[in-house]
Amino acid sequence: MHIACIHQGYELYGSDRCFAESVRTIRALAPDARLTVVLPRPGPILDLLQGLADEILYEPLWILRRRGLARLATLGLLRLPLALARAARRLATCDLVYVNTTVVADYLIAARLFPGRTILHVHEIPEGLVRKVLRLLVRWSGAEVVFNSQATRAAFALPACADTRVIYNGIAGPAAPEPVTYDGTRPLRLLMLGRISRIKGQEVLLDAIAALPPAVRARIELRIVGSAFEDAAREAALAARIGDSGMDGRITLRPFDPNPAPHYRWADVVVVPSRLPESLGRVAIEAMAYGRPPVVSAIGGLVEVVEAGRTGWTVPPDDAAALSAALAAIVADPGSLAARAPAARRRFETLFSEAAVGRAFSAMLAPRLARKPRAAAPAVVHP
Repeated sequence: MHIACIHQGYELYGSDRCFAESVRTIRALAPDARLTVVLPRPGPILDLLQGLADEILYEPLWILRRRGLARLATLGLLRLPLALARAARRLATCDLVYVNTTVVADYLIAARLFPGRTILHVHEIPEGLVRKVLRLLVRWSGAEVVFNSQATRAAFALPACADTRVIYNGIAGPAAPEPVTYDGTRPLRLLMLGRISRIKGQEVLLDAIAALPPAVRARIELRIVGSAFEDAAREAALAARIGDSGMDGRITLRPFDPNPAPHYRWADVVVVPSRLPESLGRVAIEAMAYGRPPVVSAIGGLVEVVEAGRTGWTVPPDDAAALSAALAAIVADPGSLAARAPAARRRFETLFSEAAVGRAFSAMLAPRLARKPRAAAPAVVHP
């Protein structure tokens, strides 16, 4: 059996890690299959894919990105026929094609020609015109669709007859949670981890800290970890804002780190102040895996991750005052961390661990993997 796994990225952000974990699950379920991974270019994600795939190929995928839509609609259209031909050739020679995210347009268009061969894993909640375009692509493809949350499925609003299901992202966490050490005798350590962008809400968190009474603000340390995607100006603006905060080095900005574990171990609380809906909320899940109760915006899939009052805290999105009040309450009541940390870890193990999600993937893939292979794949598929 020949299985191909297609991904639009090459870095080590949330969607990249989710893809690698899906590939690992597919490999475990089909150890004898020939597994091909297709990426747009080499990158840090290769470290997570080593030993999982029989081959890793690089192709100029036709990817719908907001930043490049104008180019795709002009010069990019000249590349579309070749991209479609490449995708169709791979679909023709594979028994199963797993496509990660809806923006890989060439594969979704070509999937229509090969019914029953494509599984589409949706990890995003787009907005406006982009959502309409992607929804049309998903419907056109005829693929079996896996959404990573109920919020994501609701955003796409596919017809009831569509073949869809929800499977949460399976995340590899530590073998055991970290101990809770905050007791109020030292500053509360806050961590914000993720891409620097307007959507993620770094500025909202800074506004929330600035709104704290000086005595409370002096009992907080904040570490922001992440980089902007091809946007040096946004990174510089955030660094300048931190420099002007008057926090005397208690707010630090660090670049993207492919290994977030040391940051979770350092933190007491992880903050996810997203301004727009997250499809699920990987950082919040990872925080719970480490026994770090998160403070999240009550929006999108984040409300499926965090149980307010039990495993963390939820606040209205884009509301610096509400976030400030939540942080002040944690500083005033250190015991609230110790009360939530065990419940957070249990929720991770039950819903979001690789073992839990692997069982759901197995139930979905088992009938497909039991079929007789349709075609013998060539030794190497070239673009």
